[in-house]
Amino acid sequence: VELAALSDWVNYLFLPVYGREISTSRPWCAHWHEHPEAVARLHALWLAWQQFTDTEAGLSGPSTWHRDHLDQTLVHLRAPDGPFAACTTSPNRPNHRVLANPAPERTGAAK
Repeated sequence: VELAALSDWVNYLFLPVYGREISTSRPWCAHWHEHPEAVARLHALWLAWQQFTDTEAGLSGPSTWHRDHLDQTLVHLRAPDGPFAACTTSPNRPNHRVLANPAPERTGAAK
């Protein structure tokens, strides 16, 4: 239920307002829900959205959300080396690829 609500928020509010043009210097992936880092960052952003757009946040709540949450999240998500770095959305060469995380290093003397 939580992820379905997040998906609705991303697809019907976030992307139409903040989606901007996609480029190699500002990538985005239509399959964002398959990128664990993107899901984690967007979920955190959505939770902050709920908090800062509530009337109890006061009149400056939305401004605080933009400054403290949205701007930093977009920098990380849309960075050329961010979670969508391996994805392209060119109509002539669409590509979706989730990069593997590095394996944890082994510690100790075990061989």
